[in-house]
Amino acid sequence: MAEITANLVKELREMTGAGMMECKKALTEAEGDTEKAVDILRTRGLAAAAKKAGRETNEGLIVAKIADDALSAALVEVNCETDFVSRNEVFAALADKVAGAVLEGCPADAEALLELTIGKDTIADLLTDGIHTIGENIQVSRFACLATDKGAFSSYIHGGGRLGILVQFSFDKPETTQAETFKVVSRDIAMQVAAANPIAVSKESFDPEIIEKEMSIYKAQAAESGKPENIQEQIAAGRLKKFYAENALVEQAFIKDPDRSVTQVLEAASKELGDTISVVSFKRFGLGGL
Repeated sequence: MAEITANLVKELREMTGAGMMECKKALTEAEGDTEKAVDILRTRGLAAAAKKAGRETNEGLIVAKIADDALSAALVEVNCETDFVSRNEVFAALADKVAGAVLEGCPADAEALLELTIGKDTIADLLTDGIHTIGENIQVSRFACLATDKGAFSSYIHGGGRLGILVQFSFDKPETTQAETFKVVSRDIAMQVAAANPIAVSKESFDPEIIEKEMSIYKAQAAESGKPENIQEQIAAGRLKKFYAENALVEQAFIKDPDRSVTQVLEAASKELGDTISVVSFKRFGLGGL
């Protein structure tokens, strides 16, 4: 049996257009014989499906999944070619299955994702079947899977699956997860991420290079004012404060009550529940990489 090398897999992919995992499986079954592997792919219809796999996928769905205990979560973008198909029940069910598999298996990368199984089928098999059934190219463009041993996740899907949010919260009491106050606040903050599009959770969590760049711009703008140096420093500091208020999630004005910040909303919920609720991280997927 010939060794199944990366170059051999690449050669078969170029010949048939089939996916990497499908080519690897076909070559293994054909004991390294490329011509036999081509026949295997043709028999399975994968070579035909691959013709569609080269087409652009600019539509699709963002799907969020949270485990029953709220300690793990997944966010997945599954793409197709047209908005019409993105609203198809078969496509939606497929996207939901993929998200469920990501939640359960938390793959390390795209290749590992395709190897995840649902029953007897891999994700790669399901995507290929979906291409045959629906008649459009279907791809999983990105995914995230997160887990914690303390706190919970919340999600929000907007625009019929065009925007998806996951937010990770930390707190001390396990019962907080099921408290109605937390459920409402956590969903509201996920909606905040959707509407206000923050860059980071807090002032402290910004990349220092971003802050350095912003300050250099603000100082240059202040210098053009011709005012004394100490006033220029105050102007730059004031503009940085405004930058934080607009781009740090917990510093932002709460969308449902602009007179309060997100921090103040969390503090009020914490006081009501006798716990300390904070935001750890968030993921924001907009369709098409936005």
